[in-house]
Amino acid sequence: MAAFLVRVAREADHEALLANTVALNRFENEITGDRVTEASSAEAVLAYFKRRTANGGLMLVAEAEGRVIGHLFLAVEEAAPFLAPNYRRECSICDAFVEEASRGMGAFRAMLEIATAHARAAGCRRLHIGVLTGNDRAERIYRKAGFRSYALELVQELDPP
Repeated sequence: MAAFLVRVAREADHEALLANTVALNRFENEITGDRVTEASSAEAVLAYFKRRTANGGLMLVAEAEGRVIGHLFLAVEEAAPFLAPNYRRECSICDAFVEEASRGMGAFRAMLEIATAHARAAGCRRLHIGVLTGNDRAERIYRKAGFRSYALELVQELDPP
């Protein structure tokens, strides 16, 4: 039996989700150099994900010993009309995090199982997740969970006006 449980996030989890948001942004900033890392920005980031998940999505947390150790946010959205009609309902994992000390316990995999079942029930044919170039551990975990390359997003830095 796992040493954690997965459940839908509650308002009482707000402070823990803010802390996770800051930790994730700081981790990703080491890779990209473009993340906001101040704790004061976490409210806006979390509000953004609440909006993304509001229409049929899901906000999950993994909890161990009464404490939130990770989260996974799933958005259910309508895709652009260039996709075939049966692929237009899209589910995306728009944010996922497990604290460093709790990695390797299976918390992400357990949250992913629930999110996948939710995505199927929502009528999605695919589940999307993004990974930053350079976040090799996350990419390995996602691929091991059955994700494959689908698109490549390129970025060009522009000089300020």
